[in-house]
Amino acid sequence: MKYDRINKALFIKNREGFAAAMEAGSLAVFNSNDIYPVSADSTMPFQQHRDIFYLSGVDQEESILVLFPGCSNPAHREILFLKETNEHIAIWEGEKLTKDAAFETSGIKTVYWLNQFETIFKQLMAEASAIYLNTNEHLRANTEVQTREDRFIEKVKGDYPAHQVRKSAPIMHRLRSIKHEIELELMQHACNITKKGVERLLKFVKPGVTEYEIEAELIHEFVRNRSKGFAYTPIVASGANACVLHYIENNQVCKDGDVILLDVGAEYANYSSDLTRCIPVNGRFTARQKDVYNAVLRVKNEATKLLVPGTMMAEYHKEVGKLMESELLGLGLIDKTDIANQDPNWPAYKKYFMHGTSHFIGLDTHDVGLWNEPIKEGMVFTCEPGIYIPEEGLGIRLEDDLVVKASGEPFNLMRDIPIEADEIEEIMNS
Repeated sequence: MKYDRINKALFIKNREGFAAAMEAGSLAVFNSNDIYPVSADSTMPFQQHRDIFYLSGVDQEESILVLFPGCSNPAHREILFLKETNEHIAIWEGEKLTKDAAFETSGIKTVYWLNQFETIFKQLMAEASAIYLNTNEHLRANTEVQTREDRFIEKVKGDYPAHQVRKSAPIMHRLRSIKHEIELELMQHACNITKKGVERLLKFVKPGVTEYEIEAELIHEFVRNRSKGFAYTPIVASGANACVLHYIENNQVCKDGDVILLDVGAEYANYSSDLTRCIPVNGRFTARQKDVYNAVLRVKNEATKLLVPGTMMAEYHKEVGKLMESELLGLGLIDKTDIANQDPNWPAYKKYFMHGTSHFIGLDTHDVGLWNEPIKEGMVFTCEPGIYIPEEGLGIRLEDDLVVKASGEPFNLMRDIPIEADEIEEIMNS
């Protein structure tokens, strides 16, 4: 890992939160992700399963966490099973966690090697009446590829058919949606790295540069500041490309007179940042571009004020739609007739602003959370309205990451990253 070791107090608190929500007599199991193959002997870079990381801080493949708060043996109430390190592994792959290092990382005292799992797990299951299994229940999850967790679930259901099965996901979604102060510090660090990337770009962009050169400038700045790189696939969309919401080709030349939509963010210690800024290729917005830009900025600023405790996300998105409707009327993109004749299920403003405004963010860019419950203090959301006008070759989206406070407006983790059109122009031309 490139990042500094995280204070294990975070993971201790997270496990306490999960254990408190478990039924008596139950245990829970969390598995690391696989290292996924590409072809031949090539593999994708390892990405840890966010749930086992959240509960242990272990950022290593072939790891298993077992929580059994009611176990008769106090030493088995929290157990880590790790891939045993040896001299051969150390030479070819680098050292893995030792038992002592695992304790320093996680605060878990009982650490066994992975080859002991089956024997000890059988003993634990003989005492437990139920098991919490960790399925992926994110609303947008693509679950076509079988994971290490999926294989474990299949095996457990076959080997222990008489045990009751419980879901870990609802507990994890509730816990992970409220961020600990240590998590907020890590997310702020990720946002600070993103800021360095944006500052680099504002001095770099000019007519004739390519989208992939911009991507290269960002990855350089991110990695040199101890990030693994992008928190998600970067969008560097110049001109009409900005009207493709998930444009990731990043292979076109940036032309004089166009605007570049940058939806990029660094990760740090597996925590995501998620930023969108729009900058003029030649350093100056046209009058029309600035009008659209400022309309989006006004919607973002007003939408931010709505992210307060007690707000329901469904109602929030409706209110943001009203804000956007007003701005589109002012820009002449829709008129009152469009509004009068609109389909209530697809309002007129959706022609130019067709996506949601906010999502949870944290260990995942589209983080888990409870969408059907009111917003609470400590949740972190993006706010990212946009206007996309294909016929003008212009797409503007602006996005910050916001921490919900007990009272008042959210705290903006990206408050120091330039967003005002005039400020962006000033920096690009200084």
